[in-house]
Amino acid sequence: MLRKLLSTPTLTTINQRCIATTAVNLKVQSGRYRITPKKDKPLTYEMANPPHFIAHRKSWNSWNTSTIDGGLRPSETAIEDIFIRRFMIGTWHSLLGAEVIIKRQHNMVRVALIIRQAISPRKVYFLIGYCEELLSYWLQCPVKLEIQTIGDRKDVVFKYI
Repeated sequence: MLRKLLSTPTLTTINQRCIATTAVNLKVQSGRYRITPKKDKPLTYEMANPPHFIAHRKSWNSWNTSTIDGGLRPSETAIEDIFIRRFMIGTWHSLLGAEVIIKRQHNMVRVALIIRQAISPRKVYFLIGYCEELLSYWLQCPVKLEIQTIGDRKDVVFKYI
């Protein structure tokens, strides 16, 4: 049965190499937001700048030196940054006004947030201490939260598209 399949002319044509030619598609779509018909979609400064403007108009959301050639633990640092962001989004649920910025200096991690003034100051101070303590314990290094508050979500809107 196998010999019969191998001797058929369809399998011999499969072994031939062919060149496929298609038009070059130079569209860069990732990291860009579509313009809405009513122009009512709010964008922050981080969202308004396309990815090719990183280091020209906007900065990175994670500052660390582990990705330099010969840097220590680059994969662990990336996983920790993802964990920190998800922890902050879950802890400050519906209060974040912009992206979470993570800065690493020596063995200290600083996390910058912009939050809305939707809860009492007592709860804000509790959540600051809660986040700093738990992250310091989990990451085994000092963690400092740098928080700025805004009155409304519209305060961080850079433009509408």
